[in-house]
Amino acid sequence: MKWLKAAVDEILSGAQEAMSALDSDQVERMIQMILEAMDKKIFVVGMGRSGFVGRAFTLRLMNLGFNVYFLGETITPAATNEDLVIALSGSGISKMVLTASVTAKEIGAKVVAVTSHLDSPLGKVADHVVVVKGRTKIAHGKDYLARQILGEREPLSPLGSIFENNCMLFLDSLIVELMHRLGKTEEEMRRRHATIE
Repeated sequence: MKWLKAAVDEILSGAQEAMSALDSDQVERMIQMILEAMDKKIFVVGMGRSGFVGRAFTLRLMNLGFNVYFLGETITPAATNEDLVIALSGSGISKMVLTASVTAKEIGAKVVAVTSHLDSPLGKVADHVVVVKGRTKIAHGKDYLARQILGEREPLSPLGSIFENNCMLFLDSLIVELMHRLGKTEEEMRRRHATIE
């Protein structure tokens, strides 16, 4: 149980640090862009574990009454220049997420990126970026030498787990903020939740 406890401590302290580091102006702009898309379509995209986080966020947006889809599903409709894409990628280089974001921009849709790397290809293509700190799958190669020189240990959580955990925490908290701004109750959300499970 030694490693489990150590990992829990690392994950919780990393999440606290990441939430404290959020730029409130970045978050506020993302909220406004989501609210402006209330009567339009919102598409969420992410791959791998970020995709799981994206699907959970899509579900909650649907519970709030948004017209929202997870990109790649067969029931996803056509996007237009009035729509919003929310792209999740810790590294900002995930090919499918980047391709979807570039395509959305070509259509004229707005793109919000949630990433750890503001200057990544995804960050550069997006109309707006919210930086959520966290170790991503590309961190090892870039940071290994610096950690060795400083005598720092390797993080316990593998690959992009820290970003994905922090992203989930951020997006779940964002849903609570949206609930209150829209005047929605948990009971209203429950009425939109799946009844055939």
